Amino acid sequence: MVASAQLRELGLNRQAIAYRLRVGRLHLVHRGVYAVGHRLLSREGKWMAAVLAAGPDAVLSHRSAAALWGLRQSAGGRVEVITARARRSREGIRLHQAVLPADEVTVEHGIPVTTPSRTLLDLAAVVAPRQLERAFREAEYLRLADALAIDDLLARNPGRRGTAAVREILAERAIGLTVTRSELEERFLAFVDDFDLPRPLVNALVETPDGGQVEADCVWRRERVIVELDGHASHATATGFERDRARDRRLQAAGWRVMRVTWRQLHDDPVALLRDLTTVLASARVTA
Repeated sequence: MVASAQLRELGLNRQAIAYRLRVGRLHLVHRGVYAVGHRLLSREGKWMAAVLAAGPDAVLSHRSAAALWGLRQSAGGRVEVITARARRSREGIRLHQAVLPADEVTVEHGIPVTTPSRTLLDLAAVVAPRQLERAFREAEYLRLADALAIDDLLARNPGRRGTAAVREILAERAIGLTVTRSELEERFLAFVDDFDLPRPLVNALVETPDGGQVEADCVWRRERVIVELDGHASHATATGFERDRARDRRLQAAGWRVMRVTWRQLHDDPVALLRDLTTVLASARVTA
C-alpha cells in the first residue's frame, strides 16, 4: 500500500501516478491511496489502506485494532481509525477523533495502531460487556502488555464511555492475582474433597520420555492424569507461558493427560471444572 504523498516524495508527479494507474502498476483503493501491482488486498492491506487514507496522524483502532492484536476474530464491517483532526468519513472507513499520546500508539506488522491497553479501552465503548471480557481473556492468554497499564488509561479518561465495564472486569480479574501456590493448592484439594474425588499425589515427580523428571502439582498415577495449578505470579510472563507449554508437551509425550486449572476457574465455575475433571478421570480408567 502507498499514499500519493509518499509517491511524490519518491519523485513521482501527478502525470507519473496517472500513467502507472493506466498500465496497472497502481490500483486505486481510496482517494490518494493505492495498492502496488495488484488488486486483491489482504486484511492487513485493507487496514493499512484505511490508515493511509485517514492522514499522517491516523492509527488503526477499536474493533479493527482488536482484530490486528488477535483479541477478536472479526474486525466487523468498516475499518476503524483514530485521527487527531476531524475528517469526513470515507467509504469503508469509520473515523474516530482523538488526540493520542505517544505511549498509546505503536506499530504492529507495519501498521500504526493503538496499543493493546488503549485498544481494550476503545473497545469497551463499542462492544457488549461479554465481548469485552472475551477480549481481555485473549489479551491475557496472548500475554499482550505495553508500558502503559490499563489502570493508567482509566485515570487519564475518567467518565469515558465503557470505563465502568473495564473497571468491573479488572475487579473480577483481580481475584487470584495475589494467591500463593500453597493457597491455590489448598483450595484445589478442598474442591477434590468436597466432591468426593480421589485424592491426587501432590508435587509428585513424573518421568518424561527423555529420561528426566518433572514435578507435577497434582498427580493421579493410575489414571495418568495431571492437574497443573496455574498461579498468576509464576505463569504471567511470556517466558513462563512458553515453559509451561513445553513442559505439558513432554508430559503428554510420556502418556499423561494434562489439565490446567486457575484460581478463577475454581472460584467462578467449579461445576464445569468438576464435570471436566470427572470425565477425564473416568475415561482414563476405562482406557487403562
